[in-house]
Amino acid sequence: MDKLSEYRQTVQDLLKAHAERSVSSSETIEAELVFDTERDRYQLVHVGWQNQRRIYGCTIHIDIKAGKIWLQHNATEIEIDKQLVSAGIAKEDIVLGFHPPFMRQFTEYAVGEPLPKDAIRSPSSTLNEP
Repeated sequence: MDKLSEYRQTVQDLLKAHAERSVSSSETIEAELVFDTERDRYQLVHVGWQNQRRIYGCTIHIDIKAGKIWLQHNATEIEIDKQLVSAGIAKEDIVLGFHPPFMRQFTEYAVGEPLPKDAIRSPSSTLNEP
C-alpha cells in the first residue's frame, strides 16, 4: 500500500472509531462521517437534539495535503496527533493546522508549507494539488 493510501485508511479508521464511541453515549445525537476521498478531506460531525437544544458541529476535521496529514480542528479532549503517531504516521508528516503558522515551529510536528493565496481547489483538480 502506498503512503497516501495508508494515510487515507488510517484517518478514516481513526474517525470511524471516534464516531462509534460517541454514538454509544447519546441516543439523540448522531455522529456523521464525512469523507471526501477525492479532495482528501475527512470530518466527524455531530447532529441532533439534546434537552430541546440543537446540536450541530464539526468535532474533528483532518485534511491530507501535499503528503501530510493536517489536523484542522479537534473539538475533543482526545489527542488525535498522538493517536496518528501510534498508528505509524511519522511526526514530520503531521501538521497541527489549528496552530498559527509561526507557532508550528515550536511543536514536535511538521510546519507545513503555506498554500499560495490563489490556490483554490476545485472539484476538477487532481489529488493533493494546491
